[in-house]
Amino acid sequence: MNPEVTFASLELAAPILRAIGEAGYTHPTPIQAQAIPQVLTGRDLLAAAQTGTGKTAGFTLPLLHLLAATHAHPHPAGRPRCLILTPTRELAAQVEESVQTYGKHLPLTSLVMFGGVNINPQIAALKKRVDILVATPGRLLDHVGQRTLDLSGVEFLVLDEADRMLDMGFIRDIRKVLALLPKKRQNLLFSATFSDEIRELAHGLLRDPATVEVAPRNTTAERVDQAVYMIGQKQKRELLAHLIKEKQWFQALVFTRTKHGANKLAEYLTKHGIDSAAIHGNKSQAARTRALAQFKDGSLPVLVATDIAARGLDIDQLPQVVNFELPNVPEDYVHRIGRTGRAGAAGHAISLVDNEEIKLLTAIERVIKRRIERAVAEDFVPSAGGEAAHDADHQRPPMPRRGGGRPGANRSNAAPARGERNASPAPHGERSEAGRGPQGQGKPVARAGGRPQQAADGKRPAQGQQRRPAPRAALFAAKPGSGER
Repeated sequence: MNPEVTFASLELAAPILRAIGEAGYTHPTPIQAQAIPQVLTGRDLLAAAQTGTGKTAGFTLPLLHLLAATHAHPHPAGRPRCLILTPTRELAAQVEESVQTYGKHLPLTSLVMFGGVNINPQIAALKKRVDILVATPGRLLDHVGQRTLDLSGVEFLVLDEADRMLDMGFIRDIRKVLALLPKKRQNLLFSATFSDEIRELAHGLLRDPATVEVAPRNTTAERVDQAVYMIGQKQKRELLAHLIKEKQWFQALVFTRTKHGANKLAEYLTKHGIDSAAIHGNKSQAARTRALAQFKDGSLPVLVATDIAARGLDIDQLPQVVNFELPNVPEDYVHRIGRTGRAGAAGHAISLVDNEEIKLLTAIERVIKRRIERAVAEDFVPSAGGEAAHDADHQRPPMPRRGGGRPGANRSNAAPARGERNASPAPHGERSEAGRGPQGQGKPVARAGGRPQQAADGKRPAQGQQRRPAPRAALFAAKPGSGER
C-alpha cells in the first residue's frame, strides 16, 4: 500500500473524516484504499477480502458519504435507502456498529434487524425514517411478509460475506430480496474468495463491476504462527485445559464442529477452573451478546464457538485461536485463523488433530500451500479417567426395551438437539443455524439395535422397516433456536 494514501486524500466528507480521526485511524488498509474510490464513482463492485482486512469500513465509509450528500431528499418511514445483507447476527451487529461509529456526525439513521429477538421493537423502529438497514435475510423477509418494510427505495445494496451466505443456504432468500428491489441501484458484493459460485452470483447481480482483490486466494495471515498437536479425540479436552493453564492464555477463541460439542467443551473447561462460554445458533441472542462482550473486555478468557456463530466476530489483537476439531471445508480453516494476527499484531493458531482428521489436515495444507508445524506437549500426561469422562459426556440415551419394558438406567440423559444427532457433521458445518437450511436428509438413522429410527424430518421409514419408539428424554429435548432469522 502506498504510505501517502490517507483517508483525507480519499476526499470523504468532513464529518466522516472527523469520526475516523476520533476512532484513531489515519491511513486506510489496502481493501479500503482500493474499494472506497470505486464506490464513490457509483460503480458496482466485486471485492475479495479476508477476515480482518478492514472491509467493513471499505463500504460503510463511501456509502455514508454518498447518502449524506443527498440526505435532504424526501424519504418515507420504513423505506431504507441502503440495504446491507449479512449472514449472521454477530456480523450484522458489527456492521451496524461501524455505521454508528463513522456516521455519528451525520444526520443519517440506521437500524439493524436479525432473528432470535423480539420483532416488535424492529417494527416500531421502521415507523420512523431509516437510511441504512443492516439485516440477515430471514428476518428481513419476515418483515416483508408482515408488510412492515418497503424495499422499493433502495439505492445501494451490499452483500457482505456473500460466500458464507451461499454456504448457509441463503441463495433462495437472496433471490427473493433481489426481486423486491428497484432495478436502478448500486451493488457491492464482498466475499472472502472468488469461487465459481460467487462469480455466478456476481454475473447476475453486478453491472460492469470494478474488481478489487487484496490477497491471493486462501492465503493465511503471514503473522499467524500455526501448529498441530496430534492427539486422540478422547484426550483433546485435557490437553486443551493443560495448554490454556501452562501457556497462560488469557483470551482464546476455540472452534468446534457442533453446537452440542461447544456446550460440552465449555462446561468441561469451566468445571476445571477455566471460565468459558459457548456461542452458537441455539443460544439466545442475549446470551450470545453477553458472552461476546465478556470475551472482548477480557473478563471471559475462553469462548467456544461454531463457525457460523463466530462469523463476523471482530476482536482487536486476539492472540490465540484453537481448532478443537478441524473444519470439513479447508477454506473455513483460513477464516478461523484469520481472526488472530490482525492489525499488525502477532497471532497464534493451534489445531488438535486425531487420526481420523488427517485427511482434513492434508486438504488444509494443500489449500494454504504449506505444511503446518507439528508440536508436542512434552509435559502433558493424560489422566486415567479422561476417556471414561469423555465417553460419559458423549454417550447416547439407551433405547427402551421392546414390549414397553423399563428403559435403561440412564433414561434421564437428554438427547442432543435434533440437528446434531449424527456423528458426522454436515459438509459445511452447522447449516441449520441459518434458520432456513436443511435439518435432516430424510434417511433413517442407524441405532444401536440395528433397526432404523424415524428420520429427523419426520418422514416414515421405507416399507418393510420397523419403527421403534424414541427414548422419553428425546421427547422433551429443547427445540433448536431460530438461527439467523
